[in-house]
Amino acid sequence: MSMHIALYLAEIGSQHGAWRHPRAGNTRPLDWRFYRDLAQKAERACLDMVFLADKLSVDDVYGGDFKATVESRALPQHVEPLSVIASLVGATTHIGLAATVSATYTQPYTVARTLATIDHLSGGRVAWNVVTSVSDGEARNHGLDQHLGHDARYAKAAEFTRLVKRLWDSWESDWLVRDHASGRHGDASKLHYVDHDGDWFKVRGPLNVPRPPQGHPVQVQAGVSGNFERTALEQAEVIFGVQPDLGRAQAFYRRFKQQLAEVGRAPNSLKVLPGIVPIIGQTRREALDLERELKELVLPEAALSFMSASMNHDLAQYPLHQRVPDIASQLTGSRGRFQAVLQKARDEGWTVAQLGTWYAQSLGFFSPVGTASEVADELKRWHDEGGGDGFVVLPAIMPLGADDFLEQVVPRLQDRGAFRTAYPGQTLRDTLGLAVPPNQFSSATV
Repeated sequence: MSMHIALYLAEIGSQHGAWRHPRAGNTRPLDWRFYRDLAQKAERACLDMVFLADKLSVDDVYGGDFKATVESRALPQHVEPLSVIASLVGATTHIGLAATVSATYTQPYTVARTLATIDHLSGGRVAWNVVTSVSDGEARNHGLDQHLGHDARYAKAAEFTRLVKRLWDSWESDWLVRDHASGRHGDASKLHYVDHDGDWFKVRGPLNVPRPPQGHPVQVQAGVSGNFERTALEQAEVIFGVQPDLGRAQAFYRRFKQQLAEVGRAPNSLKVLPGIVPIIGQTRREALDLERELKELVLPEAALSFMSASMNHDLAQYPLHQRVPDIASQLTGSRGRFQAVLQKARDEGWTVAQLGTWYAQSLGFFSPVGTASEVADELKRWHDEGGGDGFVVLPAIMPLGADDFLEQVVPRLQDRGAFRTAYPGQTLRDTLGLAVPPNQFSSATV
């Protein structure tokens, strides 16, 4: 079975020192042409989708301000992802368009309406990455002094997601009559109030946009915590995971597919896509040199400011030369991912600066380094040996890393029969091999 590949869409590389490299691009922030050109290149390579992350504040947990974020990292700002994918609808025809949505700080009705609209305009190519957000900085931008606790925000996210899907289902697919002779345009019995009154939201409905072409836009979920896994097993269709090596990826993949069967879902109803940060050279020596050069450009504060916001814990309170303390239990932001990172740091005896330098290189993801053929072979091995259903590619340096992957690695995967050479249909569900979900209010789908 062909692997699935998504491209993480960002103006700079995932490696936190890459913006300083002489081969890095110099894209003007919020230049639509950059997003258009990269999405079109990814579509020519037949990738499943492009993916945009989001954050609802400028990271200011590290040291209590945003000095380290702005001065040591090239991209403290985050584009609004729904606007970006909407802008790409007319510039692409087949590739999926995935955007991140916060279940903590947005309203279900607004999100359902916006995503349904973009799914209609794109002919059924939208995916949404549902997150709970992570920091007090985001909370303070939305009327709160403090971010919700871990269990509370996952409970809110579960209710949010179910409600959004119910709003999409509030229109049955055969609602349209358009009988000119009788003057009857639609069938009102095919629209439904949702009448939701839950712990977090109260919405009457129905939505004022018909059900999306895909029934529901494809649901992506990123994370590794226990709460994440429970929610993903119930609702997700694509998992964006952090697995640093093949052994851990295989164990996660086996466990998750088995759990899917236990909750009555088919194994192919959810695709597991671990993230990768490839570094590619014309020769292996060139790739290793680029990896070394990027590492030498890292400022520890670049990663530490990012990690502090993601953990919702200020790492500036610990001297850079100090060994990493045992703080896993104090994290109130992203837990599952960073508890493993902190344990690794403590096992290795790293200082805080060494932790920042290590994390800045690949964000904890697997980072294959080598020629295009070597990287392609390694990805095929992961896929063939049960490490995942494919990958989310986070280029280390931009646009060089994206171009090298799309123009050199993908053709080699295609030559090996590991990746498609044409799209199988029109919608993102067609591309991913996912069924259209049934409508909760009827037996019809779309």
